[in-house]
Amino acid sequence: MFAPAVHRTSHRVEIAAPAGIVYGFLADAERWPLFFAPNVYVEPLDLDGSEQRLRMWTLNGAGVRSWVTRRTLDPGARRIVFRREPGSGAVDGMRGVWSVEQLPGGSSLLTLEREFPVADARIPPARIGDANIRRHLADLKRLTEQWTVLDELVVTVEDRIRVNGPAELLYGFLHRAGAWPGGVPGFTSVHLTEDVPGVQLVRTDATAVDAEDSRAVRLCFPGAGLIVYKLTEPPALIAGQAGEWSVEPDPAGVTVRVRHQVVLSERGVARVLGADADLADARRYVGGIVGRDSATLLGLARRNAEDAADALGLGVFGMS
Repeated sequence: MFAPAVHRTSHRVEIAAPAGIVYGFLADAERWPLFFAPNVYVEPLDLDGSEQRLRMWTLNGAGVRSWVTRRTLDPGARRIVFRREPGSGAVDGMRGVWSVEQLPGGSSLLTLEREFPVADARIPPARIGDANIRRHLADLKRLTEQWTVLDELVVTVEDRIRVNGPAELLYGFLHRAGAWPGGVPGFTSVHLTEDVPGVQLVRTDATAVDAEDSRAVRLCFPGAGLIVYKLTEPPALIAGQAGEWSVEPDPAGVTVRVRHQVVLSERGVARVLGADADLADARRYVGGIVGRDSATLLGLARRNAEDAADALGLGVFGMS
């Protein structure tokens, strides 16, 4: 029986940050979508001490790819061993090791070693995942070298509403983003494509002076009442943005929770807000816009669901 050759690759980068900081970014995989451009969403399937089982979604050209990986964390040695479960196509069975070494002077050396069989011999081994790895490492280097101000760079906006209506109507409105224009101030159109069920590519065209056109990927999980998103082309003031909407029914009605997280672009502050602006100004500016737009959309979702519930004779849903 033919057995494909095992290919090995190695990537190294020196980072002007302590090894513990670099390792911490790698260990906290659930936050990768916020910090690293290729990552869209990481779902924890099983977390048992140092052992992790995660489903990961990443950008793959114009689409999204997902797989399940198992990781073993070793914070003492600053090593993470990973192995993809079967079913990952051209890189089925990939395994590897992230390791971080402390260097003299406070810097660190990050090494990523991979090995994998290639089922399709036409695919050059060096190209498999190489572009995403380079982007991941570049983002990691940029962010960890800003570790002393990272808390100031991250802006979190959370909100919630209670709705007197069925959860299906709330989720349906949030899912149908292509029908939002006209009700969402500042946007002339929202273009949505969903070639793969549950994977939405969204482009918004802005008209407001404080808004910008943007592109995003959304993953929809109707069974869980969850929609997660990741900006793939963030505006100049933002290095990364990700978040989620969660629709949670209970006997008295429905709660919709939303969480947006933004990483500010330190270099974009002066370019967008002026030479005298600082990170505090940027936090207020971005937090204000994200909070306003989020509240507007939640209000529209509630009004849409409650109007639809009234039209269907469900206006007293959840009331005793």
